Amino acid sequence: MKRKGAAQDAKPDTTKPTAIFEASEGRAYTVSVALPGSIITNALTPELKTLLAGRIARALAVFCVDEIVIFDDGQSKQRKGAGDHYHQNADGGFTGFSDPNYFLMHVLSYLETPPFLRPLLFPLHQDLRFAGSLPSLDMPHHLKSHEWCRYREGVTIKKPTEVEGSKKPKKRKREESQSKEASLVDVGLPQKISVSVAIPPDTRVTIKLPEDADVSNPGDGPAAGSVVAPSTPREEAGYYWGYSVRAASSLSAVITECTYSGGYDLTVGTSERGSPIADLGRQTPDGGQVPQFNHMLVVFGGVAGLEVAVEADSELRKMGVKEPKELFDYWANLCPGQGSRTIRTDEAVWLGLMGFREVVVNKGRK
Repeated sequence: MKRKGAAQDAKPDTTKPTAIFEASEGRAYTVSVALPGSIITNALTPELKTLLAGRIARALAVFCVDEIVIFDDGQSKQRKGAGDHYHQNADGGFTGFSDPNYFLMHVLSYLETPPFLRPLLFPLHQDLRFAGSLPSLDMPHHLKSHEWCRYREGVTIKKPTEVEGSKKPKKRKREESQSKEASLVDVGLPQKISVSVAIPPDTRVTIKLPEDADVSNPGDGPAAGSVVAPSTPREEAGYYWGYSVRAASSLSAVITECTYSGGYDLTVGTSERGSPIADLGRQTPDGGQVPQFNHMLVVFGGVAGLEVAVEADSELRKMGVKEPKELFDYWANLCPGQGSRTIRTDEAVWLGLMGFREVVVNKGRK
């Protein structure tokens, strides 16, 4: 009997994750999610508020969401006496009770940032006290020092001419002149990266490295790289490169203040009073097929739904908008026949992004 080869005998190592994100081709389309910061008020303790933010962040990462918008639905007023024993001020005080919108943005921004950059970009703050206990997002741009990728996130260094391990300049005057027009960036590699543009220190940037770059020896001094837009890894190579966080003062501002050229061309509102989510993958309410899109927006309501956000929006009142479904291309029910009386927003985000996955993959313009 012939002995089986090692490849045949080998079993998959299930102790380590195998679903590694692999970039294939550039992606032009984006997916955005909007939800009210008032959902934080429903959690009673700082630990629970942080855990709620972590569950939302996990959903954004798993389904490759490119933008999260936190809007004010008029329901974020602090309950009398709530959180009085926590310090709430602008100098590192806990904001989960006093400003839920800011708290949610703060935690989501922290979790999206690569771990090695967090100590450099986020000062100690009570909002982040329990963030370290949350599950890791482990996104493609959360690279370790031994992992290679042409694109990396980094932070500019305050004293670029005093980096440990860099070679001494032969001509100091020439080097000092060049340093004024350049910056050094720490991207979590043994070598720092030199870019030919002056950037203020402590600024987060996206770096693109040459294909043949050797960044393994810090004794060789800084390696050359270039600063690119945060969207470049997605557009050029198809990498999912995390999400941006944006604040909106109202529901209408979510749409009117869109940062993408041309705005959102496919908008979906969610409600238990909407049409079944499965219909979105087949056709629109008027019988036509869901069109291809460049920028998709999915909006979730808080405890009282999107109706209260419309009532609290002065701009929508001026326009005579009374029903939230008037604002969207599609009004979707995420779980027809739900067994529980309510679906929490963090649960709705998972349900919605999973339900819309087919539309995103098939209808997003590459």
